[in-house]
Formats: sequence, structure tokens, C-alpha cells
Amino acid sequence: MGDRYEAAGHTYKLDENWVDLRGSWVVSDVVTDSKGRVYAACRENPYPEVIRGAILVFEPDGTFAGSWGEGILVTPHGLWIGPDDEIYHADARDHTVRKFATSGELLQTIGTPCRTGAPGQPFNMPCRAKVSKSGDLYVADGYGQNRVHRMTLDGEAIVSWGHGDPVFTTGEGTPATGPGGFNLPHDVTVDDDDRVYVMDRENQRCQIFDNQGRYVTEWDDIGAPNDSVIDDGLIYIAGAAPKSIRVMTLDGGEVSRWDEEKYPELFEGYPHGMWIDPAGSIYVAEVGAENRLQRFVRV
Repeated sequence: MGDRYEAAGHTYKLDENWVDLRGSWVVSDVVTDSKGRVYAACRENPYPEVIRGAILVFEPDGTFAGSWGEGILVTPHGLWIGPDDEIYHADARDHTVRKFATSGELLQTIGTPCRTGAPGQPFNMPCRAKVSKSGDLYVADGYGQNRVHRMTLDGEAIVSWGHGDPVFTTGEGTPATGPGGFNLPHDVTVDDDDRVYVMDRENQRCQIFDNQGRYVTEWDDIGAPNDSVIDDGLIYIAGAAPKSIRVMTLDGGEVSRWDEEKYPELFEGYPHGMWIDPAGSIYVAEVGAENRLQRFVRV
């Protein structure tokens, strides 16, 4: 395996052994703040036999800086951080979206802890929450119901859309495969024009909607997409089948790809969360393996 990787006209080097994870963890997602500190959503091993976890915090050089969320988080899952350094966490088993300061101070809880919302309403095992540039909160509510919610920052639902039996979780029913139907919407990302990109994981596609939930188009054969980040006019997608990081234009053209066929030793687990810091470094959190949090530095 080479130690240089090309993506979107840039060259990256794997920063091996950069982080001290301390313990045995499944790393679900990762973000960085304006000071370069790294926040990783971690579940204790063995998962799911143990349902417990925390947010681990690291200095930019990977030195352990502490943790928070113990006793609050049930299943650490999806993270997102805004330019104000406020962190949104979607807790799949707690049915909540919580906002934290980088210190770990709890600022807001949306949803009722340990209770699902009404059918079709927030939340039933949400996967990830992100704030759009226009100031709305979007939530991929995917494990317990196949819905996407656009909400105010106070947590009031504006519009919800999507349908389909929760086949992935229950093993029962029929997957919804047509436009607007989901089979585990695992991530949602919004561009500067309020176009909404939903990573419809088990349908192996990305569906695109306007901000009212009206279907626009879709990209097929996206390989079990788990997470996405828009950076410099391109969308980066972390996928599990094959294990990959894809870079695409916002109209669906593929720019570059790192996958297990080309780099068979690159991903030990399944890329589940990703982030791009201001310096252009790409972080990848992998589930299905122990202590997998990789950083690729732009050179």
C-alpha cells in the first residue's frame, strides 16, 4: 500500500499512529473545532454487549485531552460542529439530538430521552444532525423510521419527509426504493443553495431534495453511504460497500475515490464518520474494528 493518496487534485499522506485513543473503543464519528481540537464519538467495547460511551477529546497532535458525555450519552453516533464551535450529537438509542459546548457543557436537548416520538415525528433512533447555512437543523432519523426532519434551532419541526418500513432495524417489512422512500437515511447534508443530500444507506444511493422535502434527483451505486461533508464545492462521502471515501461534484460526477479494491489495507473497519479540518486534513472514523480513527494530512 502506498503512503500517498490523491483526491480532488490534492495529495494526502496517512498520519500513522497520530492519536492515543486509550482503551478499547468503536469510533463512530469525528469532528474538529476552530482550534484544531478533535472530538470523537466513541462506544465502549464490546459493542453492542456494552451500551456506553463518551466523546473523547484530543489536541491537534493527537494527545489525549479528556472526555465528556459519560452518564448522558447512550450510544454515541453522529457528530457535527458549527462555525461557532457548538457540537450536535445524534444519539441513536436515546432518541435525542443534543447540543454541547466543546467543554462538554450540555446546552440543549431535543427529543425526549429514552422515548420515541410519534410515528413520523422526531425522533426514532436518529443518526446525524446538521445545521444548514440558512440556519435550520436537519436530522436523518434513520434506524427506527425512514424520515428526514427540517427543524428550527429550537427543535420545532418545519417539515418531515420519507417513508418505508424500518427493515434494517426490525428485519420486517418491505424496503422503500422509489423516490422519497428510504432504507436507513444515515446522513443528511445541505449545500449553500439549500439542496438536501440524504445518504440512503441500504438503498446504496444519495437522494437529493429541496428544503421542502420535494424530490429532485438521485445518485445510484454510492456504496452504502454513511456520512458526507461538503468542502470547497465538492461532496466527500464515506461508504461501507465497498469501504471507501468518494469525492463528487454537487451534480453527481465522481472526481476521485479511495476504496478497498485500490487500497486493500487502508480501511480495517467500515468508514462511518468523516470530517475535513480547515487545513484540509481528512479524518475517518471506522466501525466494525477497534480504535480506528485515521487522519490523512494534505501535503
